[in-house]
This record gives sequence, C-alpha cells and structure tokens, in this order.
Amino acid sequence: MNNAFNRGGFGLGSGPSLSTLFSRRRIAASWRNGGAVITGGIIVACVLIWLVEIALRVFAPNALNAMLSNTVFIPVYAVSRPWIFLSAMFLHATNLLHVLFNMLTLWSIGPVLEKMMGHWRFLTLYVLAGLGGGVGMMVWSVFSPSGWVTASYGASGALFGLFAAVLIVFRRIGADIRSMSIWIGINVLMPLVVPGIAWQAHAGGFVIGGLLTWLLVSGVPALRKTSFARRMWIYASAVFVLLLAVALLCNTQNPLSSLTY
Repeated sequence: MNNAFNRGGFGLGSGPSLSTLFSRRRIAASWRNGGAVITGGIIVACVLIWLVEIALRVFAPNALNAMLSNTVFIPVYAVSRPWIFLSAMFLHATNLLHVLFNMLTLWSIGPVLEKMMGHWRFLTLYVLAGLGGGVGMMVWSVFSPSGWVTASYGASGALFGLFAAVLIVFRRIGADIRSMSIWIGINVLMPLVVPGIAWQAHAGGFVIGGLLTWLLVSGVPALRKTSFARRMWIYASAVFVLLLAVALLCNTQNPLSSLTY
C-alpha cells in the first residue's frame, strides 16, 4: 500500500479551524502542511450558496425557482444539462438541518482523507462520488419510471463516497472503524425517518467512492508499484468513463429524452 494511505495519526472530528478557512496566510500554510483546505473550501461554497438560496426565498422567490430549475439534479435532464451533476452537489434545502448535517459530516471525515490523499486527489474522489450519486438516480429511474422526474440535490452523495473510502482505508490499515460505522448507520437510516431523502444518490456515491478507493489500495497488480498520483489519474479516468457510459446507457431508457433537447 502506498504511504499516502498509511500515515497514521488521523481521527474523526479533526476538522479545519475557522481561522484556516478565512486567513490567506493560514490557508497557504495549511495547504503546504496537508491541511483541510479543499474540505474547508467545499464547506464555505455550500454555506454561501445556501445563504443565497435563503436570501432569494425571502426577497426574490421567482429568481430562486429559476435558479433551482436549472441547477438541481433531475435524471430526465441529466444528459441535456450535464452541469446539474455538479451544481446539485452544492445545493441544499432552505432549512438549516439539511446543510448543517451535511457540513458537519464533511467537517468530520473530509480532513482525514484530504490529509491521506492530498488536496487534488481528495477533490477528485469527492467529485466522482458526487457524480456517482447522480448516476445512481439515473440507474434507479430505469427501474422506477417516476424517478426520471424526481429532483435531488445536496452533498450527501459525495459524502457517502467518502464514507466508503474511509471504511476501506481504515480497514486496510487496521484502524478502529466503530465510530465511523455508527455515523454511517445514522446516515443510512435517515431516509427511513426523514421523507424526501434520495437514498439512490447515497448508494451511487457509496459505490463509486468505494470502487475508486479499492482500486487505489488494491486494484490491478501491475499498477500497485506505481506512484499514488499515477494510479489516481489512471483509475479516476477509468471511473469517470464508466460513469459516463452508465449515464448514457440509462438515458436510452429516458421516456422524455426527446423533450429535453
């Protein structure tokens, strides 16, 4: 296993400090030292966008509706509006619970993986897991036609990819995963008690995050001795192609595809 996944000394809850999030000097130092710069950046972006949503809901509800209609993920529009795979990852419901729960989760586990993987490789994992959440919605729509017009948004698809990554890495290095298992269990059970949660996106993110991480720590024997950066580039590219292929294949079953162009 590459040392990038075996440096030790990390634990859940070691999130970035607020000063790191907002001080340029501290951000630069944190970047050099492997701090949670990307994690903090994602949190700031999600919170700022959430605040914009709140402001629009109060002062310009029509503008909010227009914004959401072009940024939430709806499987029927996934191929004709590919940007919604990304934009939906930064949107949250205009209530505090949704964004707070997701950001606390990211704050808890993001720094662990960012320290282990490096900034850009962590961001790659996060984005691919988020894309996997969208593809998970599309796969479900093939079997449940009403899913094609079901909207979903939020960071939880990407977060479930991080859950899968932490489970694989911690199991590989023999770390205690009991606290993580409890946290994951809470998230898995949330759709049973809170209506409207897109568990399909959770599943898609978990599968893709787990697949990419498994490839990085095990994967093709011929690549195990290559650098971690090279393996990430190869495997992330392969996973992206897989996601693209699955999305296009699912879209062949889209009953409204002729109306989305």
